Amino acid sequence: MAPSQTGVMNVTSLHIALVSETFPPEINGVANTLGRLCQGLRERGHHLQLVRPRQADETTSSDDELLLTRGWPLPGYAGLQWGQSALHKLLRRWQRQRPDVLYIATEGPLGLSALRAARRLGIPVVSGFHTNFQQYSGHYGLGLLARLLTSYLRWFHNRTRMTLVPSLSQRVELQRRGFERLELLARGVDGQLFHPCRRSAELRAAWGLGEADIAVLHVGRLAVEKNLALLVRSFRALQHANPGRRLRLVLVGDGPQRAQLQAELPEAMFCGIQRGERLAEHYASGDLFLFPSLSETFGNVVLEALAAGLAVVAYDQAAAAQHIRHGHNGALASPGDEQAFVDAAHWLLEDPESLRRVRLNARQHAGRQGWPAIVEQFEQHLLAARSTPVPVATT
Repeated sequence: MAPSQTGVMNVTSLHIALVSETFPPEINGVANTLGRLCQGLRERGHHLQLVRPRQADETTSSDDELLLTRGWPLPGYAGLQWGQSALHKLLRRWQRQRPDVLYIATEGPLGLSALRAARRLGIPVVSGFHTNFQQYSGHYGLGLLARLLTSYLRWFHNRTRMTLVPSLSQRVELQRRGFERLELLARGVDGQLFHPCRRSAELRAAWGLGEADIAVLHVGRLAVEKNLALLVRSFRALQHANPGRRLRLVLVGDGPQRAQLQAELPEAMFCGIQRGERLAEHYASGDLFLFPSLSETFGNVVLEALAAGLAVVAYDQAAAAQHIRHGHNGALASPGDEQAFVDAAHWLLEDPESLRRVRLNARQHAGRQGWPAIVEQFEQHLLAARSTPVPVATT
């Protein structure tokens, strides 16, 4: 067996099929996570086949490591797709070249057809719970759909060998709803990309800010499920409490609420979607990061903000619960307590020395949360699934 690019020699090299409706260069937390996991597995010497919908301008691929399927737009999520069911295509491919283990990252028609094909062929399946679709439907006033989605997701994941969840709070919530065989797989951060050294005086000047001013940053999808009304309320409260300081709200990302927010916040900076080093520069050029979402399975942006040396205010759940110690490297509020969230933001701006200390501690903590250890944990979960016999099913 040849060593990997990083010099790691694997005792067992796996043939892994990974199924997802989203993947880089698409921009979202799921795509980012899967891109990192795939890269890491390949560097560790594993053979990986990716099954996903065609993205813009792609044609049918003859690459054995890439199986493209049809997709159609996901309502309300520009640039994302549902993958069309591909049961017979997957059966033919996997009968010819059988994977050792299958990882299903999304539960749409493509993921369901992959689950059915794997059960027919007796291939062990690991699933990932990446997105709270059942909560999102509730935010859009579809309560009945939320209950149906929860039932479907429970049925789907309980038919796999194990389900990987990104946070302890997510595991507790899913266990309460009857999900079984849940294992933790946290997320990492690229501490070289997201780093305080990328702070840009030029970018801050474009925001109308000097070094002594405060850039209040938010990064993410501009949509109702992100609880952005609290973001607006918090910023207004900070402005009122700091009349002698120049504060500017900076939003990075796009989504269906952008036009409404621009009308409500004409003085804010709307930077749109940013990628790579440019995104890292935006993070590092901020000072305070507000993350009011209550719908995250993890929240990769929290770790990215910490790595960039920002003081983060978030609810005590998901990534924030795992990585922020209140008063040490950030500030936390009890989930749903909006006044506590606003008060936490106030506390961080009250004393410049406390803000400086929190930001230093944030970077120090996040700098230890690299992806290699996460990839190794993922590898061990896949190996464990492969070692367990799977009965062949007809459904």
